[in-house]
Amino acid sequence: MTTIERPAGTRRIRVTPGGLATGVALAVLAIVALWALFPSWFSGYDPLVGDGSQRFLPPSPEHWFGTDRAGRDTFARVVHGTRATIYGAVIGTAIGLAVGTVAGVTAGLLRGAADSVLMRLVDVLLALPGFLLALCVVSAFGPGTAHVAIGVGIGAVAPFARVARGEALRVVQLDYVDAARICGTRPVGLLFRHVLPNSAGPIVALVPTELGATILSIASLGFLGYGAPPPRPEWGTLLSEGRDYLANAWWLTSLPGIAVLVTVLAVARVGRLLQQRFRI
Repeated sequence: MTTIERPAGTRRIRVTPGGLATGVALAVLAIVALWALFPSWFSGYDPLVGDGSQRFLPPSPEHWFGTDRAGRDTFARVVHGTRATIYGAVIGTAIGLAVGTVAGVTAGLLRGAADSVLMRLVDVLLALPGFLLALCVVSAFGPGTAHVAIGVGIGAVAPFARVARGEALRVVQLDYVDAARICGTRPVGLLFRHVLPNSAGPIVALVPTELGATILSIASLGFLGYGAPPPRPEWGTLLSEGRDYLANAWWLTSLPGIAVLVTVLAVARVGRLLQQRFRI
């Protein structure tokens, strides 16, 4: 019997469950990003126009996610609806990141009365459920992806502010910050040149977690009818459209729901990896 020996100097590649899960999560996020940027690459069907003779067709090689009540390809609507949902989630997370980081770092740097005022405002935001706050904003300004993103972004300010303040309080106690202050550096210079760059790690690690929560909030508001107006596809709108046909067309809600679930789980996996990296 012939024995095949491994060449000297080579290493056996070990695939761990955690590494495999991370690889799958990154692949899912790459596909979702391509759906949002180039939806026509993945489906040749029109998401707005259907064929009345092909209503309620089950999933098949021709229609991967089946068809809806108007004969429209559900997979095409999921792919084209990714842009509205993901763009809204990115904008909402960016609002929370920018406003929350500046408020938290400023409170940690100035301390005293500024810290008390800013943190009391943050406590008010924390006392209100983020989804309820977003719902109030959308109810006041009307439905639409932009208004939903703003409402969700306001709700995301508080978590970023708390983390940013904690990191700022840690950084301002370091020697090089005291040296910069003694040398006459103004508070704005301390904020953007010393405190903020050295507080960025845990704040960035929080982004995927809030992004996943934002995707769920936008899909939920779309399900309630506050998202993109029909017939424009959006993940939450697709879930709402299919709820009346669960008995005979389960794919209209189940398959878009699985797409939302897999995306949120992938974002959560990346967020967990970043949190382990920065030990938060």
